[in-house]
Amino acid sequence: MQFNLTSKITSAERFNPEARPTSPDQWTLGLAFSAAVWLSQKLNKPILKITNADYEEAGLRVLTDIYGSAYDLNIRLFNHLQHTITGWPGGKPNADDTHRPERATPFPKRVIVFSPHPDDDVISMGGTLNRLVRQGHEVHVAYETSGNIAVNDEEVTRFMHFINGFNQLFGNNNAMGGVIPAKYQEIKKFLKEKRAGEMDNRDVLTIKGLIRRGEARLASSFNNIPLSRVHFLDLPFYESGRVEKLPMTQADVDIVAKLIEEVKPHQIFVAADLADPHGTHRKCTEAVLAALAQAKERGESWLADCRVWMYRGAWAEWPIEDIEMCVPISPEELLQKRNAILKHSSQMESAPYLGNDSRLFWQRAEDRNRATARLYDALGLASYEAMEAFREYHI
Repeated sequence: MQFNLTSKITSAERFNPEARPTSPDQWTLGLAFSAAVWLSQKLNKPILKITNADYEEAGLRVLTDIYGSAYDLNIRLFNHLQHTITGWPGGKPNADDTHRPERATPFPKRVIVFSPHPDDDVISMGGTLNRLVRQGHEVHVAYETSGNIAVNDEEVTRFMHFINGFNQLFGNNNAMGGVIPAKYQEIKKFLKEKRAGEMDNRDVLTIKGLIRRGEARLASSFNNIPLSRVHFLDLPFYESGRVEKLPMTQADVDIVAKLIEEVKPHQIFVAADLADPHGTHRKCTEAVLAALAQAKERGESWLADCRVWMYRGAWAEWPIEDIEMCVPISPEELLQKRNAILKHSSQMESAPYLGNDSRLFWQRAEDRNRATARLYDALGLASYEAMEAFREYHI
């Protein structure tokens, strides 16, 4: 069975100054928005300060001819940007939601945040996640893979030392007393003799998965998410023990679908960071989208009241033209987000797959969120410390 639903995640129209439309009929509102953003950045002017003369000098007089004037076009585009900003990512109750990204009702909402690895939730949307919890929504976090190959052997050794020491201090003479020392010696021998590039055995992979589960639970508790709403899906495609994963199958989709059917969410947040160099994000997203597509085919009634929001992670951010919801983050909330990311201690300096970017994940996340806020500020919108961006996926 083929799963290629991520091919539907297309980018908004982008203005290319080297390949401009040759006919007024080709200038859609989306393309005009992209051109205005380009011109705003080129001139270092907020959108509302771009003049008729600015458009004409840039060879974009066609836009003022189509939309009446620079003012008419600018105010329309400014209002569009303004309406993407919300401090209520789950919808604001008892409020007019005409120009808000999310509905006021139902409130509170049942929400599932799908996290490909056990830290993508806090890295990519930690501020929004915390806001949803504080605003009273029933938030579930689903960690789709174990993330076990992204743990260094030193972390295993550290935890094995603890387990063995704990057993020596508090163990007894029952049958289980000999299991820990024996397994400790077995794993210690394996790691000592392990060759460069050699695949971990199942015991080591299990321990690495346990380490990441523990970190995910700590981060979830830090964000006041009950552990009963923290779900470890351990999708089978990931469990190759190598960077190269297994093909995604219906078995992966079924695991995701089971959770969705149990929760019947009003909101789903899913990773759309398809630039992930190892492909895990893409396969995880395909599993969620396939589960939703199959639910739609079955005519599930709860789908009519469910919206899907796509976030991006540590590898890239949505271009401004694609953003449909942007959640401001205060300085205090940004620090809270950093602290949640830091709960994933195995993914700091020693993580095997940080990539070519020398920054740690919390640094990447803060830099990206601050850059989004600076962009909104430069375009003439309110100035925030940081912002997290989302785009809606239509089932």
